Amino acid sequence: MTSRRTLIPWLIVCYAFLYLPIAFLIGFSFNESRSVTSWSGFSMHWYWVLFHHEALIDSALLSLRIAAVSASIALLVGTASGLALARFGRFRGRAAFEAALFAPLILPEVITGLALLLLFVLLERATGWPSGRGAGTVTIAHASVSVAYVAVVARARLADMGTALEEAAADLYAPPWKVFVAVTAPLLMPALVAGWLLAFTLSLDDVVVASFTSGPGATTLPMLVFSATRLGVTPEIYALATVIVVVVGAGLAVVARGR
Repeated sequence: MTSRRTLIPWLIVCYAFLYLPIAFLIGFSFNESRSVTSWSGFSMHWYWVLFHHEALIDSALLSLRIAAVSASIALLVGTASGLALARFGRFRGRAAFEAALFAPLILPEVITGLALLLLFVLLERATGWPSGRGAGTVTIAHASVSVAYVAVVARARLADMGTALEEAAADLYAPPWKVFVAVTAPLLMPALVAGWLLAFTLSLDDVVVASFTSGPGATTLPMLVFSATRLGVTPEIYALATVIVVVVGAGLAVVARGR
């Protein structure tokens, strides 16, 4: 009883520490004044400013495109990598393959972004591609980082589900491609969805790697917000954050209701 009485206040304090700033942010997105420290009345003006802010809208659409494409690339490569690690047993170069695959999980993002920048510069000098940095290089960079996360999820799922059903299908003379399509892929689908969403979220949230690998005309939404907040937070940024919170909350509510 004593431990419960002690724990509940600490939980309240911790949750208040986490969520009160978000509540403050949402509340001040409806502030009539441009000041983010004093309340002067309720207004939807900053949402009107947000939805007419061409730079923010363009960067948001660019971020969504980059996130979708990079997550799809990471899904294909990461699933193949996880399948190789979970099903192919020991093979020559496995240790080096694992080290290279999971390096983005360990290395700081600054090191990863700098390494990718140097790679693109060397490739441009050696082959002429890419001709400058932009959305394409950011997409490749995000996919390279996200592959490790998808591989971890796919590998864990494959290890958990075992090989009994795949072996049974093979015993019934199903060719390998049929076993994968009819047995492995359906069982792996929850991990594929989770891996894609994880890669999509990581790309949509990234600032550091994108800053190293982007160029003029390829400013993602996190980069734009980060640049704007360096000069002082403006109410339209609060409005943007509120829209993101509402969209994410609605998605979580739909998922929770569907379970």
